[in-house]
Amino acid sequence: MGTCLYYYTGTGNSLWVARQLAAKLQGTELISISAGNTAPAKIDSDRIGIVFPVHMWGLPRRVKNFAREMAADRDKYYFAVALNGGQVAATLLQLKKLMQARGLTLAAGFEIHSPSNYIPWGGAAPAEEQKRMFAEAGKKIERIAGIVSRKESAPIDKGPLWKNILLSSLLYKLSFPQVPKMDKKFWVDGKCNSCAVCEKICPAKNIVMNGGKPTWQNRCEQCLACIQWCPKEAIQYGKKTPGYARYHHPEIKLTDMLHGQIVSSKQ
Repeated sequence: MGTCLYYYTGTGNSLWVARQLAAKLQGTELISISAGNTAPAKIDSDRIGIVFPVHMWGLPRRVKNFAREMAADRDKYYFAVALNGGQVAATLLQLKKLMQARGLTLAAGFEIHSPSNYIPWGGAAPAEEQKRMFAEAGKKIERIAGIVSRKESAPIDKGPLWKNILLSSLLYKLSFPQVPKMDKKFWVDGKCNSCAVCEKICPAKNIVMNGGKPTWQNRCEQCLACIQWCPKEAIQYGKKTPGYARYHHPEIKLTDMLHGQIVSSKQ
């Protein structure tokens, strides 16, 4: 019995949502989907959830791989929560299709609007706007918890048809193969103090310290944990980020993120 809740997070939004859900569901185990954790061959819980951010209007590579590898038990209740800073589009439909290929049913799929962490397109949203989004997310999490606790089926959240086609089908398919090498735009300024937080926090283990400075290994997932959690704001991406405010969820600490990369936690 109980719930097994897998989460993939770069700046803490998905971890926060997973924690909020865990607090409302009895007997929930939280497990990070990171390079150090692999999908178990068997899951004892009867409810299995995946909480993750939308990347490029679709599934992050790590979540796609996880969905292909996780235990396939048709008797389980599967659900998912996709966090996005703008548009979920057909992300949850992608997951549903992946699961169907393995004979599994995504009983419910929910989208939650959250502050964007994609700093190449702009800095952190104002604090008041963040608070508004967190309050709205809290209301939806309450509803999600009720549906999941009763193991009900629910419609899969999706965007308008034209956005699903344009964003999740066309732009996602064009950009997805390019993501691993998008780390070539990262660079480090003179504020770097060689603390290696970036190396430790990267869920893809894509950063190696070389001569006291981070170097990226071309297997990036664009979660942006490295740039957003750098304590000195020394990591930059492209030309504009030196002037942008950083973002990570205000209720998630660096220690929470680092702990999640190593072991699971029970609520």
